[in-house]
Amino acid sequence: MRLVPLPGRSEDAVRIALLSHGWGGDLARSTADGVESLAFHVAGVGEATLLALVQSGARLGLEVVTGDDWAVLTGSRARLSSLARPWTSPEPLQELAAALGHALPAEEAFAWQTARGPIALDQPVIMGILDLTRDGFGGGGNHNTRNAALRRAEVLLAEGATVLDLGGEFSRPGTAPIGEAEELARVVSVLEALDRHFGRGPGKPAAWLSVDTTSGAVAAAALDAGAAIVNDVSAFRIDPRMAPLAASRKPGVVLIHSRGVPGGPADPQQSHDPGGVLPAVVSELGGCIGRARAAGIPAGHLVADPGLGFGKSTPQSLALLRGLRTLRVLGVPLMVGPSRTRFLGEVTGQEVDERDTAAATACAMAWQAGARLFRVHHPAAARDALRLMAAVHPA
Repeated sequence: MRLVPLPGRSEDAVRIALLSHGWGGDLARSTADGVESLAFHVAGVGEATLLALVQSGARLGLEVVTGDDWAVLTGSRARLSSLARPWTSPEPLQELAAALGHALPAEEAFAWQTARGPIALDQPVIMGILDLTRDGFGGGGNHNTRNAALRRAEVLLAEGATVLDLGGEFSRPGTAPIGEAEELARVVSVLEALDRHFGRGPGKPAAWLSVDTTSGAVAAAALDAGAAIVNDVSAFRIDPRMAPLAASRKPGVVLIHSRGVPGGPADPQQSHDPGGVLPAVVSELGGCIGRARAAGIPAGHLVADPGLGFGKSTPQSLALLRGLRTLRVLGVPLMVGPSRTRFLGEVTGQEVDERDTAAATACAMAWQAGARLFRVHHPAAARDALRLMAAVHPA
């Protein structure tokens, strides 16, 4: 007999071992996901609930540590799923069991549906930022003509981007807002040119096109011009036209967590979230997803982004990056956009145009935590970091 410990994350190692014995990919993945180790902190529970939790946890092989009115619960996803069944739980445990069922991560999606077909998520997807403003992190006015945008798009694609995200209105705090007419003038003609050269479609397999906007009118014009994706930093908070448009046109949709108005004064949300930034972001993004679904947008078209750096202090952005795995409970693919944000500068001491290495590192960390899409200004560094991380920790 030979006994060999499995290296790395348990679910990765189990999946690889099952594949080596001829198991099919989907079966190996779903079986391995069942052994994923998860932990939960429960607070504000009574003595009867704690006693029932300890008894049920022991029966299911879970680790339970308790205090006066709290517990820490640890175990495999499969065993926790057995606990998360209020219909079979003793009465004192039913509320906790129901909450646990909602908190367990959803099955991972392996494709994102867009207006021009699905984007596979079994490998990292890089969204290259094509900034058409005059004051953006990515060079702004250097790319706000049609020919300059085409040249920049070629570079982004060569460096590993498969999605090009065009933005005509910059969202940095303190930036003066622009009107819809100016935003349309910046975005539409460039999108049309990019679609002719690189757009995803019959005979044009180069790139998907995305529009970064909070305006329903701009989003509609962009979809007409060839965009497949709408990326809304307000998660449909600002323009009531956005959700009905997305429901009827079926683009891929990115819902980014933010507060306030893009371009408005900075407002780190720490004073608003006494329970911590992570549960607040999970709750608010969950609400955004729920409203999008209620408007008629299929879940397969949605992606969530925790909004690193958007109205968040550096400690809060770091807490979100550290706890990103928790956001898998939202049940949609995750995107992160750490590129050139202020929190990277505060951690590394680097100026804006020197933060690409830090952004690539953050992307690699986010892949391991479950993110599948990565929005960056300069893809090359992120591409290499993500290729290595995906090879070590395959989806």
